[in-house]
Amino acid sequence: MTSPTSGHLGSLSADREPGRGRLRRRFRVVSVCSRPRPWLALCALLAPVAGAVVTVNSRPSVLLLVADDLGIGDLGCYGNSTMNTPHLDRLAREGVRLTQHLAAASVCSPSRAAFLTGRYAVRSGMASDSELHRSLSWLAASGGLPGNETTLAEVLQQRGYRTGLIGKWHLGLSCAARGDHCHHPLSQGFEHFFGLPLGLRNECSGRASELHPGVRAGLWAATAALSLPPALLLLPLLASAGCRRRPAPLLAAAALSALLALLFFAAWFSSYGLARRWNCVLMRGHHVVQQPADPARLGAMMLRDALRFLDRHQRAPFLLLVSFLHVHTPLPTRASFVGRSKHGPYGDNVEELDWMVGKILEALDREQLTNSTLVYFTSDNGGREEAADGEARLGGWNGVYRGGRGSGGWEGGIRVPGIFRWPAVLEAGAVIDEPTSHMDLLPTLAYLAGGTLPQDRVIDGRNLMPLLEGRAAHSEHEFLFHYCGRRLHSARWHQRDCGTVWKAHFVTSRPGSHACSGAVTLHDPPLLFDLTRDPGERRPLDAEAEAGLASVLRRLEAARAAHEAAMTPGPPALTPARDLWLPWLQPCCGRACACDRAR
Repeated sequence: MTSPTSGHLGSLSADREPGRGRLRRRFRVVSVCSRPRPWLALCALLAPVAGAVVTVNSRPSVLLLVADDLGIGDLGCYGNSTMNTPHLDRLAREGVRLTQHLAAASVCSPSRAAFLTGRYAVRSGMASDSELHRSLSWLAASGGLPGNETTLAEVLQQRGYRTGLIGKWHLGLSCAARGDHCHHPLSQGFEHFFGLPLGLRNECSGRASELHPGVRAGLWAATAALSLPPALLLLPLLASAGCRRRPAPLLAAAALSALLALLFFAAWFSSYGLARRWNCVLMRGHHVVQQPADPARLGAMMLRDALRFLDRHQRAPFLLLVSFLHVHTPLPTRASFVGRSKHGPYGDNVEELDWMVGKILEALDREQLTNSTLVYFTSDNGGREEAADGEARLGGWNGVYRGGRGSGGWEGGIRVPGIFRWPAVLEAGAVIDEPTSHMDLLPTLAYLAGGTLPQDRVIDGRNLMPLLEGRAAHSEHEFLFHYCGRRLHSARWHQRDCGTVWKAHFVTSRPGSHACSGAVTLHDPPLLFDLTRDPGERRPLDAEAEAGLASVLRRLEAARAAHEAAMTPGPPALTPARDLWLPWLQPCCGRACACDRAR
């Protein structure tokens, strides 16, 4: 195999570092020396240079695989013995597995914003305290990732990478006019996009919508209430049906109240009643190619597009983000996987996700890109514990961790799979227990590509390569902070001198609630957990009764105060006004916003 940068001049060897129990990989020249003797002089000149190649100059291609709402406990490599995930398990065996990998938020839009920008979502404005607007609800809303944010795609594109996004975006589309596409992936550093600019929803499969059920129930009730007056006014009119003259004022009042009820119904039903057509949209680049999208075909089309991208760009460094629609409800699964899992429709969907990952890894092998490609797998947040259809579970398993998607700072909502594989550099089978974050992707990839991080803003992520390569014993994150919307709910402290990870909850969501404010519990003093011994956060510690814990709490509270004092939130992008369906922003194709040009 050749190195990513040396053409025919490099191959990989591995030497064991003196005094250490892991491998250090370096480059050495071999292939050209088997050619005619005039090449020997060139070999002699290039050998010292090739031997000095280091990671930062390797410029690997990058393949990012991101699942939607996958629980950390759903994979065999994270301890699940009842789910069949051989390809992801293989990825973990051949790479580095992170056990304390963290999403920056427990719901989609803020988590994905932090993933791409290396910054807490509150800094970019992609956070909201409202339970209704914690993620974007409408494709035709004006909110989204601000254009002045720098994404990992932009950093790599500036270094000559070919960049592509296939799958779910969920970070906005347009700002002021249909087609301005200010939030579109192609405006954020990606040169290729094929997927759903919002995401997969229940209504995409014709099921009951998951969009604001309480609001919709209230709107139906209000419509019924507004329909009652005209019905009551009609009673005396019916009673006077035999009379030659009907009471004109009564007739006018009935007609006016009926018109008002009809207008109110039309106003809200034009959005919520047609949510499938408005939100389930498939795009290629800037163009809508299927409306409404057909969930049964999406997985196959996106896998095919990913394989085409790898084939087109195999000779140049590329960044490909495959943002899977799996394993979000309604869990569309190809027939060959239905009924295969022990865990019903959700398990079938997980196993199909694993198969799709396997097909993409096979393509890397086939194109001889495996050694020159950094592969990363994760989920945008924890699994949805509450998702069910009767007795059938439709959400993921978060292992021993408490809470799930949407549950603020509890571990189940933010602790996610994290697997890195780069055979030319990273030791196979390594396991790292240090705290790491989605936000670390931007500085890590900037380092590998030789890019420059933005100097005019705070980057919360840290370069992971020293940790992944074994050159650093500890993560650079001493403290990590966990937000629910715009409010800091909890913080963790990695006490490196003793290896303990402490976590304090200042605010927690109440049972059954995913709220960030309002239906929450404030804790003074904070709830304190030792995650090293109690990762499930089941046994809060008594700081007054146990010696030394009071100082731990003081350290966490001081870190929180310093962090909040230095935090400058961005202009809110997920307010009710910016997460409202606006007809003039709605992308459409064909007559009546319906078409199927997907292939």
